[in-house]
Amino acid sequence: MRFFLFIIFSFQIFAQPEVPLLKQYANDFTNTLTSNQIQTLNNRLRTFEDTTSTQLVVLMIATLNDYPIEYYSHEVAQKNKIGTKENDNGALLFIAKNDRKLRIEVGYGLEGVLPDALASSIIRNEIAPHFKREDFYQGITAGINAIILAVAGEYKIRKERYDDEEEPNIFPIIFMIIFGLWMLFARGGRRGRGGLIYWGGFGGGGRSGGFSSGGFGGFSGGGGSFGGGGASGSW
Repeated sequence: MRFFLFIIFSFQIFAQPEVPLLKQYANDFTNTLTSNQIQTLNNRLRTFEDTTSTQLVVLMIATLNDYPIEYYSHEVAQKNKIGTKENDNGALLFIAKNDRKLRIEVGYGLEGVLPDALASSIIRNEIAPHFKREDFYQGITAGINAIILAVAGEYKIRKERYDDEEEPNIFPIIFMIIFGLWMLFARGGRRGRGGLIYWGGFGGGGRSGGFSSGGFGGFSGGGGSFGGGGASGSW
């Protein structure tokens, strides 16, 4: 009984930040990246879609205000329909800068080539080291490069050493149970933008809109769907 009460109260504690409708492939609401850096990222991601039909989108906000990153990134991906409807081949690289958290959200069609363990490896080994040095552009670039290699089947998980005596972390298991029940409750309740329940206002901070690169062709979702695949991390 206490467990289910915890689930119910956990839905009410966190006010969900507003989920933006993205207009570009690379979106920075924190004024961290320069216009040239965002332009370069947009060009790279646009070319990637043109050559593979896979849509990879980047979003960086200031803070989630303690709202779970897994819920929010899923909402962003679903609302913006990243990936094509036929292949569900979309991915979102999401960063909550002030929270020092990030996540790679993976569409149904990419879960085979970008499984959770591989997404986690990309976060730990490719992105986080740059973020720890406050080099966000290089970290995002490294993450994009690794995800593109993964989609092509060319990225391999690095071997890492772990403490054999380290106690297993059961929080991810508990979280997935809560997330699954939350999804069921949300589908049965009132629907907000993106198909799930919304609470509260925008908590991302920074600019109120995305970056506009003038004449550059913007992002438009293709109807892709997401089921919660991916990985989260911190730095």
